[in-house]
Amino acid sequence: MNLDSNQFKKYRKELGFQSQEAAKEFLSAKDVVPAVDLPYLKSLCERLDEMYLQFNKVIHESVRHNKPSDLLKIGIQTPYRAIKADPLLLGKLNNQGRRPEQVLFNWLRGYATTQFLLPAIRYIFEINNKSILSIGQDDFSSLETFKRTPRADLLIMASGKKVRLEVQAGFQGINDVKQHKWIEAKKVFRNDNEQTICMHCDFYNGQVAFIKLSAITETDPKWITRQQMEGQTVFNIDQNMFLWGLMDKPQLWKKLKHLC
Repeated sequence: MNLDSNQFKKYRKELGFQSQEAAKEFLSAKDVVPAVDLPYLKSLCERLDEMYLQFNKVIHESVRHNKPSDLLKIGIQTPYRAIKADPLLLGKLNNQGRRPEQVLFNWLRGYATTQFLLPAIRYIFEINNKSILSIGQDDFSSLETFKRTPRADLLIMASGKKVRLEVQAGFQGINDVKQHKWIEAKKVFRNDNEQTICMHCDFYNGQVAFIKLSAITETDPKWITRQQMEGQTVFNIDQNMFLWGLMDKPQLWKKLKHLC
């Protein structure tokens, strides 16, 4: 008896599968969503509160949050509760096989970092809240819109010019910019003549880098393959790009921009 693809298809149809993909999903149990560990998730959220309270104690007083409870509420607790309230959304959070609790923890760290650095952004660029517009398209209201896009987080008016600001953070002493952020910055500069500045906060070492993404060339030697990030191509942030220590008073942007 010769077994061929028609026989295989007939067999899978008898099992109840109309496609190869449906059979593979069933047999690998990829369609079974693991239950979210809510106590673990609560502990992660509490750790975030602890982290950003400590960061706020250490950052220079000139850019410190006077009401850290508001920082925790806006940057951590409100989005956490909104996502937690949607079981479908929470259960579907995954990235390279990581559990949804860890995906949400990492997303909230990034979201909270932008909120945490707002006083510093206002000071450095000599602007107020009216000159800061959130454009990052990070949305925690539904499964369809919860995503991380290459678009920069903020659009600010600095010295009469529109500048896009990508706010990101590192927590392990590894500091990179993902390639798709650079590609987006190049496109924005080409189409809209707007610069994109990456403001990267290295919380592990207490320092902040400023990188003009649209000025990076494709042949820059700091482009590397990061094995810890599933082999992604990233721009490794050089130490000389870190221009502000969190415990020090930040300099004004007009004094930093020629270095970026």
